Amino acid sequence: MNAMLRSTLHMAFMFVTVIPYSLFIVLARLFGTKGDKLYVFAQTWLTLSVDAARVIMGIRYEIQGQENLPVGETSPAILLVKHQSTYETFLMPAIMPHPLAYVFKKELLYVPFFGWAIGSLDMIHIDRSQRSKAFAKVVEQGKTLLAKGVWVIMFPEGTRIPRGERGSYKSGGARLAIATGAPVIPVAVTSAKCWPRKAFIKYPGVVEVSIGKPIPTQGRDADELTREVEAWIESEMHRLDPEAYVGKL
Repeated sequence: MNAMLRSTLHMAFMFVTVIPYSLFIVLARLFGTKGDKLYVFAQTWLTLSVDAARVIMGIRYEIQGQENLPVGETSPAILLVKHQSTYETFLMPAIMPHPLAYVFKKELLYVPFFGWAIGSLDMIHIDRSQRSKAFAKVVEQGKTLLAKGVWVIMFPEGTRIPRGERGSYKSGGARLAIATGAPVIPVAVTSAKCWPRKAFIKYPGVVEVSIGKPIPTQGRDADELTREVEAWIESEMHRLDPEAYVGKL
């Protein structure tokens, strides 16, 4: 079975399954289900999509550094993750031991089914046109969620970056971590080897996920902390996927 057919089958699988799961989440929220119970429904679909990628397209994942994740039901963490494709947005909730809250632009709320579902969950959606107010909202909601044991996840490059390239790392995640006192967990992901940025056709292979040691944030400068996160992630990307960086500094 070729890559085009496999990719088409996986896309069809996700389209068919996202509708009932999303409607179930929306209806469950309307009838009073909240928090972890509602998150489990979404996590189930995301895990199912990751499993389907393995079965249908031959995309597997391997994890290094899980011992670096904080231990404890309410231990806080801000995950700052390398962003190369849609795959890691599905994978992170599937493999992390805590519920995750994504910080995302409010426009995603209007995406049929998927957007309706994430709007029903404990996530942080922001209006990018109101920068100062948006960040104040992120801090306020972030503190509330972290206190409940929900980890906040952000992509510091802001958008999906092609394989072998480095985006511009934004300091929003570091600022949130400093404001809440939560440690930063840097995560490198080589998803573009199998699931290229904005590509329909995906390829079989192994996606490596490397989880770094927690970085304390008390008393840190946001720009300095961001540079440290960037240095670790990009160095790890070179180690995990050296072919992508041949001839690049």
